Amino acid sequence: MTKTTHSDLLLKNINAQAPFPICFADLEKAVAEKMEAGPFGYIRSGAGGEQTLRNNRAAFEKYSITPRFLQDVSSIDTSIELFGKVHPTPFLFAPVGMNKMAHDEGELAVARAADQLKIPYIQSTVSSYALEDVAQTAPTATKWFQLYWSTNEEIAYSMAARAEAAGFEAIVLTVDTVMLGWREEDVRNQFSPLKLGYARGNYMNDPVFTASLPDDSFESYVQGVLQNIFHPTLNWENVRELKRRSNLPILLKGILHPEDAKLAIENGIDGIIVSNHGGRQLDGVIGSLDALPNIVKVVNGQIPVILDSGVYRGMDALKALALGADAVAIGRPFVYGLALEGQQGVEKVMTNLYDELKVSIALAGATSIKGLRDITLLKDV
Repeated sequence: MTKTTHSDLLLKNINAQAPFPICFADLEKAVAEKMEAGPFGYIRSGAGGEQTLRNNRAAFEKYSITPRFLQDVSSIDTSIELFGKVHPTPFLFAPVGMNKMAHDEGELAVARAADQLKIPYIQSTVSSYALEDVAQTAPTATKWFQLYWSTNEEIAYSMAARAEAAGFEAIVLTVDTVMLGWREEDVRNQFSPLKLGYARGNYMNDPVFTASLPDDSFESYVQGVLQNIFHPTLNWENVRELKRRSNLPILLKGILHPEDAKLAIENGIDGIIVSNHGGRQLDGVIGSLDALPNIVKVVNGQIPVILDSGVYRGMDALKALALGADAVAIGRPFVYGLALEGQQGVEKVMTNLYDELKVSIALAGATSIKGLRDITLLKDV
């Protein structure tokens, strides 16, 4: 990350003619004023009545910190290690699809920002740009590939193999999208980014997918994606076969139940991402942070546990790390930054989150990510 202090950044923003939104609410408000209702609603909304979306935020607000003082916090180490590689921050870019809705450069801009900030980037299957294009635009970035299963499982294996060939360093299999969640906002706006072609990147560059189409028309592409992207038959045997076919670490994204975490370990999975898909799949689901402690307990340090969903502030990340997460994935905030100012907007959002995290670690009385485990968190009941 940048060597500029958080104080320097705050002063720079205060003195700017057009200050960049700092908090999530201001980011969302600015993007709502800039984007059309359909794309904005798709990015902002949750499933159903949005209880899960609210539960994510409520989970963070239940926890309060009891800080320690009179300790030397002049030097803060925010580095983490994942799969033998050290990263300067505990952040990852969560996989968010179809970024071209927010900005014409889409995933390319985000990957360049990730490269600049030295934060691992997880690219979505339903990207506007192909994984090979992302690999080319950010060759030195740490990149993982998020995999949506396909009804034709050979498409899934093909995408995983392409990611490995392109230099991606892990596969993140999302397990909570066996069918589309009940998305009332999209129905209200009559908006489907899949049908508009925003997810063409990886599919139209996949030889197995394109070979399955009757022709190369746009209509065939849309039908092909819709026929493959939802996969209610996905099961542990598919996971084991993916593990057998890939040389990369395999993480499961969407785990909320400790019994599923146990099964993941039994099946040789290399990492878990605790996630409820940002509140966008099943409504009425436990907040991701509420699910985290039990999964951390079951895993007991055997594999990395990453927290995703509802992380809107540096303080949110601190709480997740203090509860045992090895890293934290950021989603909506960076997409809003992308919508506002492209690559620079992404960098500003992630830098603000990092600077808030760093000063909060010090004020809590810790000096490292591991040291946060000793911070006392009280939970409202």
